[in-house]
Amino acid sequence: MGATANDVIEQPFLLREARDGITTLTLNRPQQYNPLSSEMLSELQQALDDIAKDDSIRVIIIAAQGKAFCAGHDLKQMRSSEDRAFHQALFEQCSRMMLTINQISKPVIAQVNGIATAAGCQLVAACDLAVASEASRFAVSGINVGLFCSTPSVPLSRNLSRKQAMHMLLTGDFIDAQTALDYGLVNQVVADDELEEATRAMAQKIVAKSSLAISLGKQMFYQQLNMGLADAYEFAGERMTCNMDSEDAREGIDAFIEKRKPKWSGR
Repeated sequence: MGATANDVIEQPFLLREARDGITTLTLNRPQQYNPLSSEMLSELQQALDDIAKDDSIRVIIIAAQGKAFCAGHDLKQMRSSEDRAFHQALFEQCSRMMLTINQISKPVIAQVNGIATAAGCQLVAACDLAVASEASRFAVSGINVGLFCSTPSVPLSRNLSRKQAMHMLLTGDFIDAQTALDYGLVNQVVADDELEEATRAMAQKIVAKSSLAISLGKQMFYQQLNMGLADAYEFAGERMTCNMDSEDAREGIDAFIEKRKPKWSGR
């Protein structure tokens, strides 16, 4: 018997799978191209908040079911109300989730299959790393419906050059996966059937490192971006001193000198 409309509605918005220190969060509205509805945003936020408190999880992968990664905000939901407060709350909810990706101590990798448009492209840009299939395409296409992608422009402008970002924002044009790689929006482009394996291989490389060093490093990296050069060096030096005082740094250096694999404690 085929699935009914109610069966589709009752499916969870987000699927979670944890294995070997890696949690995969899979957007699960493939028929709608996985829009960032308020419900999807709420599920992502809850999952990230849960993972932040789970020391057994070292890396997060954000993936998607179906032919698209994420088509951005749910335009039907956005037009369901004329209330300014409703729209403000939706954009604040989205910004909070994107900020959480940035602020959580665990690296977040986007596993991009198919299109990533508007807030979906924002999601890719907000992640620490991104692996894309060859068939993937990217756009910030709000301008095509009279809506400048202001919030997507925040992480986009921090990944791409200004002129590359503005070209995407002003034209709404799609770029292919190779162009996204050239622009710095993604880290790696692989064949469609190699996407999951390649993303997981990247995650496993990170899991093999010191969790303390990864956590300190990610937090330091984003904080120093907003500082002047001298302040950034001072802050980075202080963070590196803290890192050097850790058990993991002492173990890692000793292991290197002794030509053996380190045994990380996370301290």
